[in-house]
Amino acid sequence: MQTDHRDLTADIAPPEHLTRLLNGEFDDPFSLLGPHERNGERIVTVFLPGADSVSATLEGVEDPYPLSPAKEYEGIFFGPVPGDAPYRLHATAAGGASWEFDDPYRFGPVLGEIDDYLMGEGTHKRLWEVLGAHVITHEGVEGTHFAVWAPNAKRVSVAGGFNLWDGRRHVMRRRANTGVWEIFIPGIGEGEPYKYEILGADGKLGPLKADPVGFGSQHPPENASVVRDIRGYGWPDGDWMKTRAGRNARTAPISVYEVHLGSWRRKEGGRPISYVEAAEELVEYAADMGFTHIELMPISEYPFDGSWGYQPVGLFAPTVRHGPPHEFRDLVAAAHKKGLGVILDWVPGHFPTDPHGLGHFDGTALYEHADPREGFHQDWNTLIYNYGRTEVKNYLVSNAIYWLEEYHVDGLRVDAVASMLYRDYSRAEGEWVPNKDGGRENYEAIAMLQEMNAATYGAQPGVMTVAEESTSYPKVSAPVDQGGLGFGYKWNMGWMNDTLDYMSREPIYRQHHHHQMTFGLTYAFSENFILPISHDEVVHGKGSMFGKMPGNEDEKLANLRAYYGFMWGHPGKKLLFMGQEFGQRSEWNHDAQIDWAALDDPRHAGLQRLVRDLNTLYRGTPALHALDADPQGFQWIEADDAANSVYAWLRRGGPDDPNAVVICNFTPVERPAYKLGLPATGRWREALNTDAEIYGGQGRGNMGAVEARSEPLHGQAASTEIYLPPLSTVVLVHEG
Repeated sequence: MQTDHRDLTADIAPPEHLTRLLNGEFDDPFSLLGPHERNGERIVTVFLPGADSVSATLEGVEDPYPLSPAKEYEGIFFGPVPGDAPYRLHATAAGGASWEFDDPYRFGPVLGEIDDYLMGEGTHKRLWEVLGAHVITHEGVEGTHFAVWAPNAKRVSVAGGFNLWDGRRHVMRRRANTGVWEIFIPGIGEGEPYKYEILGADGKLGPLKADPVGFGSQHPPENASVVRDIRGYGWPDGDWMKTRAGRNARTAPISVYEVHLGSWRRKEGGRPISYVEAAEELVEYAADMGFTHIELMPISEYPFDGSWGYQPVGLFAPTVRHGPPHEFRDLVAAAHKKGLGVILDWVPGHFPTDPHGLGHFDGTALYEHADPREGFHQDWNTLIYNYGRTEVKNYLVSNAIYWLEEYHVDGLRVDAVASMLYRDYSRAEGEWVPNKDGGRENYEAIAMLQEMNAATYGAQPGVMTVAEESTSYPKVSAPVDQGGLGFGYKWNMGWMNDTLDYMSREPIYRQHHHHQMTFGLTYAFSENFILPISHDEVVHGKGSMFGKMPGNEDEKLANLRAYYGFMWGHPGKKLLFMGQEFGQRSEWNHDAQIDWAALDDPRHAGLQRLVRDLNTLYRGTPALHALDADPQGFQWIEADDAANSVYAWLRRGGPDDPNAVVICNFTPVERPAYKLGLPATGRWREALNTDAEIYGGQGRGNMGAVEARSEPLHGQAASTEIYLPPLSTVVLVHEG
């Protein structure tokens, strides 16, 4: 029996529904399209603009079942398809082109009631497993399941080249009570670009949106999400994962090489290095240099190269600038094979206003605050997450776990924590909203960070989280159950600012600022600190580390060698930004590779060798790392010799570990017989001297060792006379 147009409008769809469908305003397409039983028959309704004819076919049935056009509603076809077996559709266009496909509206939902409950509650810690675009087999058919949270939208559709970017064609199913929309689209797979077209709460179409939980993206400046199948990677790093907790512990040597992948090394035509190339070249280099970890500046997809990744749009997508997701996994696996941990910079503090991003996602302030006093960063022209909304908090916490689980990264360095902790961050009076108690602390952001830390350490034991926090907020690296934020480590920004200010001064004036090098020890054990010489110190007119040092070229390098010796001997884990290990002369430029040509100068190659040897000494000497975060591991020997700009201190490890002593001379004056107290008599090996010829120095030193006599000095049981070269650091290790 051929159903006519009058039957369709009378029995299946009111005319106003059909009109709204054609106009892209209908929000319940599964109630109209696909198979529905009417008067004992299965009637299939299809919306296919541009088709001239449509028919349905059944497996094993030779003749197709033609569908009739709804004459007043162009693109709508309907008709009976007997039985309940799956059907396929065959369409032809006026020009003669034809195609065959499975009807997305014949498939049931993929998400279940448990997913709805957890998403509604804001406790779905594996959110990426239900939202985003997943290549799956559903009801026996291969395709992609799309799901997105847009609770205030009137209609959400998947748009892409497969449907001519026509948002009327693949309108999604609204799930009750969660604000999530979903659809399974057969035949869509790996590499397919897509966006979401959203009819906002005001009834207006917003800009096409990238997927907030998308696993891939087009190469900028194109900005569509891309379907990526992230299943089934065979991780080969089981041994690493078993030992990771020890490598990230407070008692472990941790020396981090911070890298911006886009400018570490450039390839032919100036292109950035790929993940595959970095898996060989970067990993080999960092391992050879003795670093324990590589920290990558943000690789979550971002639209603007000049943001260096700190304004991300695709939090779940490794940037395609260097390759697809599985190749990023190859990089992590290669690092683990070489004994290197991988830390990612993670940015939960803000996101850009790009039209395809999270801003005003469903026509309302969904991820951000509506009030710009809470939801807009004036410094960066970015939007601030609404941490008090359970779904937004869940989104961020789940994203942190995602990188640790799906990509086996070993830690997250959380960017700009201070901007999250305080509601008045960089705001004038009247430009911020106090908390419920009238104060400046952002309780909601604090709660999100605590939940993130508890969840990540709980989900992946042995990982580390690191806070870039520039204020004196208490207990940043204390456990959550002790009232802390729960981070494993905190960047010591105060130490960095004080010591770099001291080192930038001409040596003759340093005696008047002696305390800048000692002040950090008054709070060195209040947190688990990392000493950071990061990218922030070598951009925006700050110059390079080489450029910060006073004097002629030889003196600059001597100062820098002495400073690195001071840093590696100082309590706290270490972080050094790429290029600074060999004294790059120019300020960092993200548009070009670091200045590898500097290594043609033996003096810069010598500095590079020093950093390698500092890492080797640091890793092999428990006294220099085992008690980095414990005051029992440190004692001043000489902290007050401002006149000579000399500092000396003792480092201790375990009871059976030999002690180490670090001595710095920050003047260009040699001190051939400097009297120094030592804790024990006997031979003290000169384990490192930054003035050694192999480092570009002049080779002045102590003939390999000094002998300590039973003559108390500086509060120590023994003493010696030591040669201190100009602008140098010397490390002694007790040999008995």
